Amino acid sequence: MKFMHLSDLHLGKRLIGWPRIEEQRTVLQEILDIAKAEKPNAVLIAGDIYDRPVPSEEATGLLNSFLVSLCEMNIPVLMISGNHDSSERLSFAASLLDQSHIHISPTYHGPVKRIILSDGLGPVAFHLLPFIRPGDVRRAWPEEAESIVTYTDAVACAIRHMELLPDGRNVLLAHQYVLGAERCDSEEITIGGLDEVMPSVFEPFDYTALGHIHGPQNVTRDGRVRYCGTPLQYSVSERHHHKSVTMVELGKPGETRVTTIPLHMPRPVIRISGSFIDLMNGTVDGLIPDAYIDFILTDEHETPDAVAQLRRLYPWTLGIRYENARTRALEQDFQPQSETPSVGPLEVIRSLYQLQNGTDPDEQQQAYLSDLLRTLREEAVL
Repeated sequence: MKFMHLSDLHLGKRLIGWPRIEEQRTVLQEILDIAKAEKPNAVLIAGDIYDRPVPSEEATGLLNSFLVSLCEMNIPVLMISGNHDSSERLSFAASLLDQSHIHISPTYHGPVKRIILSDGLGPVAFHLLPFIRPGDVRRAWPEEAESIVTYTDAVACAIRHMELLPDGRNVLLAHQYVLGAERCDSEEITIGGLDEVMPSVFEPFDYTALGHIHGPQNVTRDGRVRYCGTPLQYSVSERHHHKSVTMVELGKPGETRVTTIPLHMPRPVIRISGSFIDLMNGTVDGLIPDAYIDFILTDEHETPDAVAQLRRLYPWTLGIRYENARTRALEQDFQPQSETPSVGPLEVIRSLYQLQNGTDPDEQQQAYLSDLLRTLREEAVL
């Protein structure tokens, strides 16, 4: 059984105001070309299909054309919602789409959608677990509510209630943060790491296709728990990511082979450092005029209207900041005077909430704050 693992398409996403829809169209066409050549038995998309719960018309149209093309190649699609998606909107008409072999996870209410595909070695059960929070699982299984405290508890409970093939092969689609995965600045860390899931909960599966983290990586050494990453660089912090498509081949139970196929960036994201004059003269190594560029200026004195001047030569300029004696001195002045670890914005808000209310924000409030801060972060140069 061979399948393609994708996630975090973030259709409709912008980068500092720049629309990415045409780049997304280009990279999805490259993925379709790979699918045509590789002939997978299925395509798995592990959440964050869209970048917003209410996607744009362009974003929904792009997903529609992508799914139609896969249908024309007779390749089943298995898809779950992520934390950026509205599970209700994404799974609209899911029963009808099942007839076209487009299988979408419904909103989590307990039972998880299971799709059985078969090859010469027998059946493979694909379990479609959308993004979940502990509160979702407590509502679904109230008799176990007291034991569901952490995200690990929630995912473990959801897995216990799945109908696994006892002697066959099982694959899980999930959209969570698994402990040990390397984050980038595109992802907002929740208060106290509350969203962490222990990788051991995925031991029953021959492969766990994860979404949520933007950098492609194995969470376990054997590669059976893996993030495939985003198909495009979605922030400056992702500029060193080598984007790819993950291909998985299942043999007999316990035999899993994972390979990757590189993707080409229609317009890469880069960070360039140099003096204003050298940048304007194009004499700095690594300059790609048609790239998204985050500039670091090394001049000791600021240049008036530097961004506008740079954009005349480099139209996709994201922004600038200075690194010089003045900024280094400022950074030194603001160094913490003790070894107390720095706290993030969520911790600051939590402390303020405690002062005002005498208690911690509840789970729903924490989730709202995490989503809001992530949105604000994504609208800034990272």
